Amino acid sequence: MENFSSLFSKFPTISDEAKRAFASHLEEFEVEKGYLLEKEGQISKFLYFVAVGSARSYYIRDNRDITVSFTLDEEFVTAMHSFITRKPSYENIETMEKSKVFKISYDNLQACFLEFPELERAYRMILEQYYIVLEEQQIFTKFKTARERYLELMQYRPKVIHKASVGQIASFLDMTIETLSRIRAKI
Repeated sequence: MENFSSLFSKFPTISDEAKRAFASHLEEFEVEKGYLLEKEGQISKFLYFVAVGSARSYYIRDNRDITVSFTLDEEFVTAMHSFITRKPSYENIETMEKSKVFKISYDNLQACFLEFPELERAYRMILEQYYIVLEEQQIFTKFKTARERYLELMQYRPKVIHKASVGQIASFLDMTIETLSRIRAKI
């Protein structure tokens, strides 16, 4: 359970018994850069916790790679729509560097919820955070200038700038690589 201390520190009201039960269902693994945790067209079977490393979620549309989110150390990730609805995913999730990841299956997570309702509350908090980030991203791209979007990324998620490629960052910020390069040159 010591491997998950950072995970559990986010949810201090969870009992030790519930923590042990949850941890007993987690599978730890290490992957190299470019490993696909989730693949478009498949049902998302796992909720992932990136203990060390990073990942990005992206879609392919009209032969364009569109980055929609980044996951950094000690954050959860999955193809949320697919994970909840049990329908095929629209997105891919790939690691951006060598990463240490934990995963729990949908079925094991549901079993934990039945046995320990306090875990369901923690999961709800994860979903709320996911929703907040999603809503902020929508506002972010619709109402802010390209420069403002880049400056906010630098301020609130500076690790992304060091871990993601210029193309991934430009795609995430909904701008061309050329626009991003001009902005970076002036900062």
